[in-house]
Amino acid sequence: MDTRDVLLADGFAAEPMAGAPAGLVLEADGLSDDQMAAIAGELGASATAFVRESDRADRRLRFFAPTGELDRSDHATVAAYGALFERGELDVGEYAMETVGRTRDVEVKPDGTVWVEQGEADIRTVSLDYDEVADALGIDAATLRDVGADMPLAVADTGEPWLLVPVNYFEHVSRVEADLPAIRALCDRVDAVGLYAFTFDTIAGEATLHGRGFAPSRAVGEVPITGAAAGACGAYVRREGALDNTIDQIVVEGGHFLDRPGTVRVDTDGLEAWVGGRAVTTMDGSLTVPEADGDDDIIEV
Repeated sequence: MDTRDVLLADGFAAEPMAGAPAGLVLEADGLSDDQMAAIAGELGASATAFVRESDRADRRLRFFAPTGELDRSDHATVAAYGALFERGELDVGEYAMETVGRTRDVEVKPDGTVWVEQGEADIRTVSLDYDEVADALGIDAATLRDVGADMPLAVADTGEPWLLVPVNYFEHVSRVEADLPAIRALCDRVDAVGLYAFTFDTIAGEATLHGRGFAPSRAVGEVPITGAAAGACGAYVRREGALDNTIDQIVVEGGHFLDRPGTVRVDTDGLEAWVGGRAVTTMDGSLTVPEADGDDDIIEV
């Protein structure tokens, strides 16, 4: 049997039991694909990051959900680098991280904030009926109009595509009662992984946006906090010119309606995006997995 140290940590969180939970294996060299998939299934987090050696970057991270491998996970990346920094296994500075298909930049700040490169923003407006979108969210169509000088519905992608739905007030975002099959149908029509309803009306004084994400295509109802959607939304509002020029860094809050409040910081010029946040370790233990049947480890890209 193979026993590995495993962690659970909350990404984009300032305190335990908040933000987005991630599994972590900080020493994952030698684990097969089947073993990593088994560990991810046992931990049950939406993403588990496996930190490995790399011959083309400082580290290689692979990500597994209980349902299979993921190309990327921003909250698990923040959690992994935050845990490595907390344990003194890396210093403040800039790092290259190898993932499936590409190398991404990561920066660790002195306060433990981890910044992750997302990439170029692909943003396109979409023609959807406001009544249909409002019905899918269980709110009145009037709440979707006259938001930020009439910002259009759009799909924005800084790593994965999200359907962005501006809502006028926090009160209406708080009343969302998602019709998940209807949301999935809308997302399928515009080639989006999920729907992100957001407002400029926020809870925290420092926050720029409040968002709620729904991803039924991934067998997920509401997600607590998502770096992918926050980064895409930040790039979108910046490109639309909907922010005061004095706002340098966009702060996106979310997760409050799942009792897992979190914060994603977004640095974007509307063309490219980085997301940043903190992480909190909530569990530190070990897990025993069956020996690997063979070396099915890595398909080089």
